[in-house]
Amino acid sequence: MSERAVLEVIALDVEDAVAAQAGGADRLELVTEMAADGLTPPAATVAAIRAAVDIDLRVMLRLADGFAAGDPERLVGAAGELRAAGADQFVLGFLDADGAADLSAVERVVEVLGGCRWTFHRAIDRAADRDTLRKQLADLPGLDTYLTAGSATGVDDGLPTLLSEAAHGGKPGYEQQILVGGGLRLEHVPRLRAGGIEAFHIGGAARPDGWDGPVSAEAVARWRTALDGVAG
Repeated sequence: MSERAVLEVIALDVEDAVAAQAGGADRLELVTEMAADGLTPPAATVAAIRAAVDIDLRVMLRLADGFAAGDPERLVGAAGELRAAGADQFVLGFLDADGAADLSAVERVVEVLGGCRWTFHRAIDRAADRDTLRKQLADLPGLDTYLTAGSATGVDDGLPTLLSEAAHGGKPGYEQQILVGGGLRLEHVPRLRAGGIEAFHIGGAARPDGWDGPVSAEAVARWRTALDGVAG
């Protein structure tokens, strides 16, 4: 029997976090500035959310729009502040100008995470070569998840890639869990589950009023029910 699928929900504040947990989320991705596709939230927000819910939190390490690392030392400083605020899981991912993994920046940040678990986010969907990126990152400590739509344009276009990568599970560079997000809709779930994918990430889908409105526990619960009703 398949394990229960993981449902991760984007949270911007305590209200979002409480609603997401009430709706059945297993984990939260904590960000700010969704107009820039999600940046590092303030440490005080992370601390408040950590105090309000007891599910896993993954905190974004991203200081500006785009996929360049910017100043790695600022990222290192942010990581230290977040760890002090109670963060113990993270989300990051940096590419160089050629679309390859920016290994020096990733390694510098991962070093200060001290073995914390982390997700390489949708930068993989902008990579020049996904397979090469996976193999370059394969041995970094703590990396256990790739957040991906399979395509820069979303799950509709990325489904074949997602299913192909799921079929590679366990091979070098493919040991990490695939967390599907980016234009994900409920109708995608049966095919993805049938292909062996067991983790799903929603943002706008949890917000009936859009990004100006809060997470809806009822919307999250619809996803929880759908995931629990589809066997992997």
